[in-house]
Amino acid sequence: MTRPIAAGVDGTPESLAALEWAAVEAGRRGAELRVAHVWEPRRVSGAEERSGSSDEQERWVRQGVEDSVRGLAERHPGLTVSTHIGRGEAPEGLLEASDGAGMLVLGSRGRGLLLGFLLGSVGRQVIAEAGLPVVLVRADVKGDEGERGGEVGTGAAGEIVVGQHGEPEDSAETLRFAFETAAACGAPVRAVRAWALPPVFAYSPGSLRLLDEAGGPVPFERKALSTALAPWRERFPDVPVTEHVEMGSAGEVLLSASAGARLTVVGRRAHRAAVGSRLGSVADAVIHHAPCPVAVVPPGPGA
Repeated sequence: MTRPIAAGVDGTPESLAALEWAAVEAGRRGAELRVAHVWEPRRVSGAEERSGSSDEQERWVRQGVEDSVRGLAERHPGLTVSTHIGRGEAPEGLLEASDGAGMLVLGSRGRGLLLGFLLGSVGRQVIAEAGLPVVLVRADVKGDEGERGGEVGTGAAGEIVVGQHGEPEDSAETLRFAFETAAACGAPVRAVRAWALPPVFAYSPGSLRLLDEAGGPVPFERKALSTALAPWRERFPDVPVTEHVEMGSAGEVLLSASAGARLTVVGRRAHRAAVGSRLGSVADAVIHHAPCPVAVVPPGPGA
């Protein structure tokens, strides 16, 4: 059974683009679209009458969500849409609303016209703590047919670009998401592995032997990428794959490969900080600078 796709809305152009992107993806996969909004009652200078009673605010919120989803059924015939309106802290509410979903789709920035969440801080917390892939979509994403968010990129290649690092198990969930998405939309995959020469003192006899056996660092990295891709090529034989190995920082190489991409998929290596959570540097760079929607995939169990 295909899991639902959840989309957070807050009334901004970014969240509406994310909603449209999620609707297209749900239609491709035959999945339910779950539209989520989380709000907190507001008081202005202690004068409740200025911001409306709590019941009145909730009516505004529900009306705003209804306005956001209006027309989805006409644009996406056969799409099943449900709504989830939560009350409380936005990060916790969005994670609760996406429980059991296959992905959560959010706009990449902005404060809503509804009593909503500020994605700059909320979105980062959701990404760092989510147990499912989180896709970020900007308002300027345009579809191949001109509809906002109707497709996942306008480049001629239209590839799903995915970063691979380390051993095969380190990127297994990231590659799974990339191949599943590519299969759903009929797109090719470009798998990217970046590498850099370590300092001389970092070499060990074992690593030198492995590099020597492989014929040098470039053949070694190519073999590592091919090994990681092998099970996904077998599982998705109809998905065309380009293997891309390049020397440089992972963030820069991924961003360069993402020009014209439909979607960039990156693994998350979230770290617990003294205050809150912070993302790994590669995911952080791609989120801020990629020209296309970005999917951030958490590590699998035990990773």
